[in-house]
Amino acid sequence: MSTNTLIADRMEITDLFSRFQLLLDEKRWEDADTVFTDDVAVHSPRGGELRGIDKVVAFMREGDVEGQHAQHMTTDLLVDIDGDQAAVSANSLVHYYRDGQAPHFTGGLRLAGAAVRTPVGWRFREHRITPAWTRAN
Repeated sequence: MSTNTLIADRMEITDLFSRFQLLLDEKRWEDADTVFTDDVAVHSPRGGELRGIDKVVAFMREGDVEGQHAQHMTTDLLVDIDGDQAAVSANSLVHYYRDGQAPHFTGGLRLAGAAVRTPVGWRFREHRITPAWTRAN
């Protein structure tokens, strides 16, 4: 794999994390196919193990709290590419708030999983969410 291809892939996977976080912040559940494969497996403490994009989208919709917003910030991305697959991980800080108010809840998460190259770009095939800490403000 050429250095240019490796750099381009790493940039696209970094963007994948950002697009996923923005999708969550904007509650654009219908765009889940822009970040997940159809057969995605998501593991989280709240949802358990969800398999398939339809189940993941249904879980995200059900978890929506009226009047509550989130701001996700992702850092410390690590990407280990092996051909058309990549092991990925990151830290995420999430603030939950209501319009015009300071956050009422904040959490630190560790994200890990796998991304795959698809005909339409890199997508998460597996996504594991592990809480590191929480704080009620």
